[in-house]
Amino acid sequence: MPRFTEFDFGVSWVMGFFHQDATHCGDTAAEIVANHLAGWSGEAALAVRRDARTLGNLPSRTLEVLWNAGAEYLPSFEKRLGSGAQWTRAVVGLCNARLSAETGVRPLAGADTEDGEACLDAVVAEIEAARFLTAEVRAALVDCARHCTPELAFRVLLRATVCAARDASLSPDQYRRLEAVGSALQYGEYVVDNVRFLVEES
Repeated sequence: MPRFTEFDFGVSWVMGFFHQDATHCGDTAAEIVANHLAGWSGEAALAVRRDARTLGNLPSRTLEVLWNAGAEYLPSFEKRLGSGAQWTRAVVGLCNARLSAETGVRPLAGADTEDGEACLDAVVAEIEAARFLTAEVRAALVDCARHCTPELAFRVLLRATVCAARDASLSPDQYRRLEAVGSALQYGEYVVDNVRFLVEES
């Protein structure tokens, strides 16, 4: 059974809400997330909730590093969002609210429950190869791969790569490896493709 979407999903998808024009979608971070969730299927909210709950395995500071790495214009934790743990729990609550408004949402199944444990070594290797990311971000991603799921860490790696575009580049070999991991995780066509624009021309 294929994933419910060909595009990015879960917490990495939510990170993508926080771009230069994010305030057009809401006055607060919570409103931005709620307004996006309202326009998508229940499966989308289930995928976000699954990721956010899984992130609860990480320390609050590590969560802040990951959210900041994967979002271009996330409001300040100290002034607006509270701690990384508080914000992550808030995202779970927003998903719960969205799901309570819809009946008959089918549980995630098939590829959408894939944790990627068989890809752990490959995911950690690609995190460590992303030298354009800071050591702090790479360490947080490795913690995510080891203590949450490799699948979630891989999507956040892709998001962080997009956000680091000014400093990032990928060799053709790197991109082929990312594609291979994405294929093993049964991603849709446009997940790994988000970083294709960073591939160095030969």
